[in-house]
Amino acid sequence: MKNKNNVTRENSILTNEMDRRAFLQKTTMAAGATIGLSLANSFNLISASASSSTSIMNSTGKKPDLVFPVISDIHIHNSSNKTLEKFIVTLEQLNKVAPKQDAFLVVGDLTDYGYVSEYDKFMSAYNVHKQPGAVSMFAIGNHDYWNGLSIADAQKRFLAKTGMESIYYHKVIKDYHFIVLGTEDGKTEGTFSAGQINWLSEQLKIAHEDDPKKPIFVFHHQPIKGTVYGSEWGFNQNRDLFYDTLKEYPQVISFSGHTHYPLDDPRIIHQKDFTSIGTSTGAYLWLDAGRIQGEVPEGADVLNQALVVEVYNNKVLIKRRDIHNNDWTGEPFEISYPANKQNFIYTENRDMKPPFFSKEAMLSINNEMTTATSLAIMFNQAKDDLLVHDYKVVARNAESGDAAKEFLAFSEFYKDPVPNPLTLRIEGLQANTAYQIEVHALDAYGNVGKAPLKALGKTKAAEKISI
Repeated sequence: MKNKNNVTRENSILTNEMDRRAFLQKTTMAAGATIGLSLANSFNLISASASSSTSIMNSTGKKPDLVFPVISDIHIHNSSNKTLEKFIVTLEQLNKVAPKQDAFLVVGDLTDYGYVSEYDKFMSAYNVHKQPGAVSMFAIGNHDYWNGLSIADAQKRFLAKTGMESIYYHKVIKDYHFIVLGTEDGKTEGTFSAGQINWLSEQLKIAHEDDPKKPIFVFHHQPIKGTVYGSEWGFNQNRDLFYDTLKEYPQVISFSGHTHYPLDDPRIIHQKDFTSIGTSTGAYLWLDAGRIQGEVPEGADVLNQALVVEVYNNKVLIKRRDIHNNDWTGEPFEISYPANKQNFIYTENRDMKPPFFSKEAMLSINNEMTTATSLAIMFNQAKDDLLVHDYKVVARNAESGDAAKEFLAFSEFYKDPVPNPLTLRIEGLQANTAYQIEVHALDAYGNVGKAPLKALGKTKAAEKISI
């Protein structure tokens, strides 16, 4: 009876594979060609890809009162010009999409080590491309200290090379307040002393008294823990003092860098007591841990992103720019003014809807990539109102039902275009064994789709070693 069941199960696997032959042919074509374009009707691309420039730039008919780009983590390197070239492309592209800038912000890690040659490269490129009417404001980051100098001398070099008046300062541009903070040493997690935070408190009070209805822009390299996507890389020391200082002013928009986390994830903006937003990177991508692609996935150095901020008398628009793709990504974040916490929309609980697979979605085993110890799966990506972030993949022994392998994988939302179908490899399996594969979709806020995709697959027999 047991042998009969095994035969039936194996026949079922073969039948399922035959049923998926057409799907495999199409998905193989899609993976080898420009993904999703020739098969757009069969494979729906994730809707959160870059929106067209036209739709974003015409998002309002009225001219803004104030415009400024925000970038961070340029990491100009002493022995390579790769990030320098990306920086030049960034400056050129931002000049095209924002031709009338009132300010230009860089939120730390201008350089990789804070060497003189790195500052010289940065400033040479910047001075050639900067707009004469834009006020330059740079924050010091932890990498800008990594030059072997004392803290004081590293700060002196930063000020001398960039022309900044201090490592933290307050400027007023067209009646809007900009407060730039500076991490006070080279620690990766960052250091903001009680003295600097007390100074921040005084500046916030000045800005609020000037006009309580206007936004106050605050810039600092490391994020505040417990706010934006990637803020686990933020600072612990004086974290609550820092947060509570900003908490009194819901009109604050706090910009941070450091994490290299992409702008595509909706958690890059966070609202609770005020608004926080991450600024991505001009160097290379970093992601959350625990996925099979790794924290720095293949091709991570392609990423290059920026923000363009437009300020109106009753709102602020924050536009996300894929410099590497020469387009916008997602819709602009819109913050209404006068600020009211009750009206915040980018909150932690804003997304309660789970992702889902469409009725046409399929999961298939790619037999050509299957080995004695691994299966390759190929499936249509799920859909979500904001972003499909992950997939939980479970391989169960088809006979016992026990989970043999389980892991998380990114949807690869950070790629342009987002690959659809997505191919993943399940490693560490037993030879000549049948497995039930389940693929569960998760969105950026951890909501799990109710109906996973399923398929049966079988690893190949182990090769016999001849003696």
